[in-house]
Amino acid sequence: MSSQVQQAREAFGARLRDLRKDARLTGRALASQSGIHFTKVSRIEHGRQSPSEDDVRAWCRACDAENQESDLIATLRGIEGMWLEWQRQLRGSLKRFQEKSFPLYEATARFRVYESDVIPGILQTAEYCTEILKIASRFYVTETDVDEAVEARMERQRYLYRGDRRFVFVIEARTLTTIFGSSDTMLGQLDRLLAVMTLPRVSLGIIPPYALRSLWPGEGFWIFDDRLVKIETTTAGIRVTQPREIATFEKAFSILQGHAVYGPEARELLRVAMLELQHL
Repeated sequence: MSSQVQQAREAFGARLRDLRKDARLTGRALASQSGIHFTKVSRIEHGRQSPSEDDVRAWCRACDAENQESDLIATLRGIEGMWLEWQRQLRGSLKRFQEKSFPLYEATARFRVYESDVIPGILQTAEYCTEILKIASRFYVTETDVDEAVEARMERQRYLYRGDRRFVFVIEARTLTTIFGSSDTMLGQLDRLLAVMTLPRVSLGIIPPYALRSLWPGEGFWIFDDRLVKIETTTAGIRVTQPREIATFEKAFSILQGHAVYGPEARELLRVAMLELQHL
């Protein structure tokens, strides 16, 4: 288990402990009223064991805190589903992994995307995407169905054009000159970004290297409507569904949006990056 998940479990246990103390119950009294064994109460409060959803409901009833039940259960579900190791997710194939996202894209009306190191997948050219997935295949030692996986990712781009979906992208300027493949691959990718900027339901902001920051660059994240955040780290993909945590990502995205430039200024950053790439 990741330290991040363990920290989340410990924080959840502390929250339940505070709930018990606010109700002026000892651990044994809560165990008696909730039907949860008193040793399990201790393990839950110290983050050594996750409660079940029924445990959370019983805990809330015992503490006369039913009004917190739905939020606590949402938090619990978020913890249990937040850490999805890449080795396990990619065990089947890269293509199937790409296709798993289709239902989520189909059900989402507003996408807010921040990337600090790579071009967002849905904006990638086939050539750029091929290089990214080759790296992933080598690093995670997956089945080498890269060509099929690229086709699946390219198919995902149909959501840019279909329906009334709204896409808001914010990327760091370094994504423009971090080379995957070759300078020609990158030139094609930047030309693709110029084309995407003309789409009516797409906003693309670029954070210049000289931007005065009020929030540091971090790992990329995707916000799907206001119900899910996905973050990708080196070892795993993280899913965030707890409303308060989603609100934190929304706040971060709003700040990062404010750092970015748009329209002519963004196109100028792309033009300068393309000139640099042409001289490599």
